[in-house]
Amino acid sequence: MLEAFLKPRRRVHAHCDLPCGVYDPAQARIEAESVKACQEKYQGSDDDVFRERAVAIKEERANMVKEHLWVLWTDYFKPEHLEKFPELHDTFWKATKLAGDAKKSQDPAQGQQLLDAVDEIGKIFWETKS
Repeated sequence: MLEAFLKPRRRVHAHCDLPCGVYDPAQARIEAESVKACQEKYQGSDDDVFRERAVAIKEERANMVKEHLWVLWTDYFKPEHLEKFPELHDTFWKATKLAGDAKKSQDPAQGQQLLDAVDEIGKIFWETKS
């Protein structure tokens, strides 16, 4: 009976084990830099095995960009941020699409587009933090 009384009535979830409130677009940027670097290394090599590894790592890092952006988009940004930055949803949608496109592209110019999109989100993020 005591055990039933002490049992939590509901469960909550966070992006980590503890709702820490620590968010930073730098995580997404580091992964986006890796995407572009892998695209450049792919272009600079004629070793098929090396190129295959570059593609695999690039695809993994592109997925990590998406995950870091989703955490910011869904957990950090609030309705008051949307009021100040009405383009926020579209900016995130485009950035996550670019991260998905990076999985299909070996072109460093595409990687630069992804970096630019992540930087735009970073700019908005830091404006909301000040």
